[in-house]
Amino acid sequence: MFQDEGRFGLLGKPRRCWAPAGVRPCVGARLLRKFYAFAAVSPHDGVMDSLVLPWVNTETMSMFLTMVSERHEDEFVIMVMDQAGWHVASGLEVPH
Repeated sequence: MFQDEGRFGLLGKPRRCWAPAGVRPCVGARLLRKFYAFAAVSPHDGVMDSLVLPWVNTETMSMFLTMVSERHEDEFVIMVMDQAGWHVASGLEVPH
């Protein structure tokens, strides 16, 4: 299976606004991260597993791996991942 995470949310852009001549208004950008989607897909049969969580770290990656292992308990799964910090952390719990 091939696995990755995606970050979804709102990235606000500063817009033009009215201000008196000679005044430069300070407008902050809205940056909200709403949730993270974990997904893994099997190129063999097209089966996809996904999980949506409010953050991403070693603990949530362990939760995702546990969920995938429970759904595919009768299969031997090789998970291909990138080198994100939570993928290679020493605290990552890889299911048997």
